[in-house]
Amino acid sequence: MKPAGRTLADWGLFWLLSLVWAGAYMLTRMAVDKGHADVGLPAEWVISGRLTIGAVALWCVMLARRQHLPPLTDRRRWTAIVGMALVGSVIPFFLITIAQETVNSSLAALYTAAVPIFVAIGAHFMFRDERMSAGSVVGVLIGFGGVALLFGPEAMKGLGSASAVAQLMLVGATMAYATSSLIARGAPLMSAIPFATAFVSVAAVVSWPLALMVEPADVNADWDNWLAVVGLGLGPTAFAQALYMLLIARTSATFLSLTGYAIPVVAAVLGFVFFGELQSWQSLGAFAMILGGVWLARHGGGGRKTA
Repeated sequence: MKPAGRTLADWGLFWLLSLVWAGAYMLTRMAVDKGHADVGLPAEWVISGRLTIGAVALWCVMLARRQHLPPLTDRRRWTAIVGMALVGSVIPFFLITIAQETVNSSLAALYTAAVPIFVAIGAHFMFRDERMSAGSVVGVLIGFGGVALLFGPEAMKGLGSASAVAQLMLVGATMAYATSSLIARGAPLMSAIPFATAFVSVAAVVSWPLALMVEPADVNADWDNWLAVVGLGLGPTAFAQALYMLLIARTSATFLSLTGYAIPVVAAVLGFVFFGELQSWQSLGAFAMILGGVWLARHGGGGRKTA
């Protein structure tokens, strides 16, 4: 059992992890050069670059720890690894990167707060010990109301606009992240670093054909765009995994689930400090509704609560 009390070091590592994960949205904005269609890196190169760099870094960590991947004959583990690679990395990274060509980083991060809502729905149908109570259902409905408010009535009126399409992509990425959580929940036990190394490596290989579809002559990128991709690979894709493992060992999965609340806040601060991004009262109200819905979905009574 983990101790209930948290040390100053635990909270320091928690906020460092939240900062690294939140920084992914800022770095993605820098890589694609949001708002400038004729400059910056294409999403296909951003995704492939960050995954490849992240995979190399994780391989270094895994080999230094004298760990290894599960044997290829272990079909159950590799099925989970491939699932995590596709819906936990390639699909959400692609959708978020494309969306951030037109959407602010802080708004993109707000959608991640809704991940537990989709997890609660999927877990209800997949796991017997995750059945939702009446209170949980109310929480899910409130959370969906928050997502609808975040999406905004203006976007709903003009579903053909770039902003509306981008926000639909963010909703899709949120659903993909939720699906990856369900895959991880049902996966056979694996050590964290080999598991992360395996699915990030698979994701990198899957992303390479996407990168080859882009004509290099059509890319007009500067050094800061490339530096952002390196940051994405070393930080949110690789370093965060090792930090996550350290915190799991020191604390608990329940404690780490609080990053879902912290990341949008940290991303909003970073977006304001570096890019002058400001969110509307509508977005803040939507965030509050989503958090309230998440709390009810998890504590509405009945069934074991997810971490």
